[in-house]
Parts: sequence; C-alpha cells; structure tokens
Amino acid sequence: MDNGLFLGGIRLMLVGMGTVFFFLTLLVIATNAMSRLVARYLPDPGATVAGPAAEEVAAIAAAVTRYRQERR
Repeated sequence: MDNGLFLGGIRLMLVGMGTVFFFLTLLVIATNAMSRLVARYLPDPGATVAGPAAEEVAAIAAAVTRYRQERR
C-alpha cells in the first residue's frame, strides 16, 4: 500500500472534520448570540398574548350550541 496516498487520505479527513467542527461551533455561537438579542430586545411573548374576550367566548358557545341543536 502506498504510504503517501494513505497519509493524503488521513490529511483530507482531518481537514474535512476540522472544517465541519469549525462551522458547527460557529453555528452554536451565532445561535446563542441571536437568542440573547431576541431575549433582550423583544418582550416576553407569554406576557403580551391575551385570551379571548368574554363576548367572543359567549358568541362561540352560542354558535356551538346552535350547531349541535341543528344537527339533531
């Protein structure tokens, strides 16, 4: 077996694995940075979401009741 070809394959494997590792590490860092920016500048989504108004609940309940009565 040719020793130079084997070492070339090992070198290519290490460069490829190092490149993938570098970009995955960069992706994790970028994702964490974006998460911190979003948490800092955007409000908490749970605090801004309001439930349906009482009138909406009453209208939905009336519509469901009417649908069930017509279905019989």
